[in-house]
Amino acid sequence: MKLIIAYTRPECLTPIKQALYAKGIYTMSVTNILGSGRGAGFTETYRGVVMEVNLLKKVRLEIGLTEEKVEDAVAAIKTGAHTGKEGDGVIFVQDLPRTIRIRTGEEAL
Repeated sequence: MKLIIAYTRPECLTPIKQALYAKGIYTMSVTNILGSGRGAGFTETYRGVVMEVNLLKKVRLEIGLTEEKVEDAVAAIKTGAHTGKEGDGVIFVQDLPRTIRIRTGEEAL
C-alpha cells in the first residue's frame, strides 16, 4: 500500500477529482490548509496598511492506494493541478507498512 499526499490550489480540486474519478479512484480525504512553499508570498495594501501575505490557501489530498493504482493517481493529480504557474503544488508518495479496515478488521501489509 502507498499513501499519496498532494498539496495544491483550491481551485484545482474539482479538475483533480474528475481526473481521479475517470481513473476509477474514489477514495480520498481533503483538507483546507494554509501554507507557503517556494513562493514566499506577496505584499498588498489594504486601506492604506501594507500587509504581508505569506500563508496561502491550499488543499491537502490524502489517498491510500494499492501499488498498482499509484501511477494512475499521480498522473491524474498532475493533470488536474497543472496550470504552469508557480504554486501548482507538490505530490508525496509514501509507503504504508500496515493498514487496517476498522469495520472488518481486514489488514493489508
